[in-house]
Amino acid sequence: MISKILIANRGEIAVRVIRTAKKMGIATVAVYSDADRDALHVRMADEAVHIGPAPSSQSYIVIDKILEAIRKTGADAVHPGYGFLSENPAFAAALEKAGVAFIGPPVKAIEAMGDKITSKRIAAEAGVNTVPGHMGLIEDADEAVRIAASIGYPVMIKASAGGGGKGMRIAWNDAEAREGFQSSRNEAKSSFGDDRIFIEKFVDQPRHIEIQVLGDRHRNTLYLGERECSIQRRNQKVIEEAPSPFLDAAMRKAMGEQAVALAKAVGYFSAGTVEFIVDGARQFYFLEMNTRLQVEHPVTELVTGIDLVEQMIRVAAGEKLAFGQDDVKLAGWAIESRLYAEDPYRNFLPSIGRLTRYRPPAEGKQDDGTVVRNDTGVFEGGEISMYYDPMIAKLCTWAPDRLKAIEAMGAALDDFEVEGIGHNLPFLSAVMGQERFRSGKLTTAYIAEEFPEGFAGVQPDEAAARKLAAIAALVNQTLQERAVRISGTIGNHRRVVGREWIVALAGFEEMVTLETTSDGATVVFADGTRLSAASGWLPGRSHAAFHLGGSKRGGETMGVKVNLIGSAIRLRWRGMDVTAHVRSLRVAELARLMPKKLPPDTSKMLLCPMPGVITSVAVKMGDAVEAGQTLATVEAMKMENVLKAERKGVVKRVAASAGQSLAVDELIMEFE
Repeated sequence: MISKILIANRGEIAVRVIRTAKKMGIATVAVYSDADRDALHVRMADEAVHIGPAPSSQSYIVIDKILEAIRKTGADAVHPGYGFLSENPAFAAALEKAGVAFIGPPVKAIEAMGDKITSKRIAAEAGVNTVPGHMGLIEDADEAVRIAASIGYPVMIKASAGGGGKGMRIAWNDAEAREGFQSSRNEAKSSFGDDRIFIEKFVDQPRHIEIQVLGDRHRNTLYLGERECSIQRRNQKVIEEAPSPFLDAAMRKAMGEQAVALAKAVGYFSAGTVEFIVDGARQFYFLEMNTRLQVEHPVTELVTGIDLVEQMIRVAAGEKLAFGQDDVKLAGWAIESRLYAEDPYRNFLPSIGRLTRYRPPAEGKQDDGTVVRNDTGVFEGGEISMYYDPMIAKLCTWAPDRLKAIEAMGAALDDFEVEGIGHNLPFLSAVMGQERFRSGKLTTAYIAEEFPEGFAGVQPDEAAARKLAAIAALVNQTLQERAVRISGTIGNHRRVVGREWIVALAGFEEMVTLETTSDGATVVFADGTRLSAASGWLPGRSHAAFHLGGSKRGGETMGVKVNLIGSAIRLRWRGMDVTAHVRSLRVAELARLMPKKLPPDTSKMLLCPMPGVITSVAVKMGDAVEAGQTLATVEAMKMENVLKAERKGVVKRVAASAGQSLAVDELIMEFE
């Protein structure tokens, strides 16, 4: 058996591998860049080796530096995680030459499946359904436009060596094909050091379903069910689940058998994933094979009970799989939400900074029988860097059925506290509450279709507004009673806390009367509706469980984030983010007379939408620009973002230049 594993990766996947290795009694070695000196994976490993500056091109993907770390520590095996060197055949070959076990597939399989053009040819030869397209290399944008037009729009422009949504664009016309080709090529070169591009037909209204395969060195290969990964933005998965609500047993078997046939065709062993696109008529087409552990592997582990990292280690050590295809059973339902350092209110642009608060929900089996799991590589006080992927954590829930798993996820997201950076928790919560998601009507266009104008938060309906109003009233009551206790009695006078208040939030305004009880209060609304409310919230707590509507067995428990902002109360729950004002009748009357403060006018400015580096500025002072014209390009967290003019105008001033690092909302240029 392997005695010491070096993890050639960082973040949550490095932590994930360390946990299984420790469970198996195997020593671990972490590698780290300047930016990760204090990272969680460094703290958890038995040993740690510094490998260079923050940019991954100077540290995590430099093969010689990883080999030197292996020599220093005497590690006899390497787990590559995903990304970085995980699908680099030269790295696997270098380890083989050095006599170090690669916890992954054979070099030839990585080479064959790592090139999307070659992989599609092999898949077709193995009897796997493939998407129509041009599988030859494309030299320039003019050729890309000709090929795209011949295939028929829409088309998908892809990096041959790509993965994780990098180097991928959808084009609906010649102009988008031209621009998409160049952007995909730039992103592919930056992320993978390989700028080869190909084009294939884009399947309209597709579902993204992938099959987990597992094989050993003794030619035993099997599939572990499927994962639905259709909820995506910018071709990056956001929410995954296992199994898929779309597949039946027959389709699962057909896709699984094709995935196994492809794996056997390239002599595959270890864990891997065969990805398919499925249309509404249940026709499925091979997309690509990822010759590594997938980000979303935890949902497969939760429904199968199989530790994939452990199996990878055992296969690398030469062991046979201890189970066969008939032993694989799918039990219950699991959902994974990827928590990203991305601001959903700014079109999911990256956010960096310090995690001033990071409190995930309690893991393990819950009182209702559901399970919560959180895979992460960060900690409170840690830094989210601009150099790496923006994923903070992968929150997973398991339940006996899909709707219960969704409810468990909603509650877990409510209990997850993250402060200090922009993040997508509100968006994830919003999706969990959508009827379309709950009914399983998913496509890869889900986010674009459900949020065509971007994400602006969830607006509470009347029922939700009343619940939040009751919570605000209860919080205010706690604050008022605390103030009375602090001030005490002056002479014969003691301030009395009022019973009648005006609660205003998110367009809802109503007078409420509070009837205090031994463990909370009953909130009486103007129309006579009564809602009991109880909580253990105390001033200074940023999160609490509020129980509304009677006994705990018959009522509803809401995990709500609470922050005091001056005299206002900020409440966050299920994607809603409201500022509540609880005022006495007289103060509420005066507040209505106050003028509203207007935001500054930035309509004639191009502001940097995220922290990043300006890679190019396409215009100069005095230039006339048209709507849709490219103005500048910003790169952050390995993604290239093209900024375009919203309307016609003339450039008055250019304040930034290529190579300059900018913060959020820093001025790039100004218009007349």
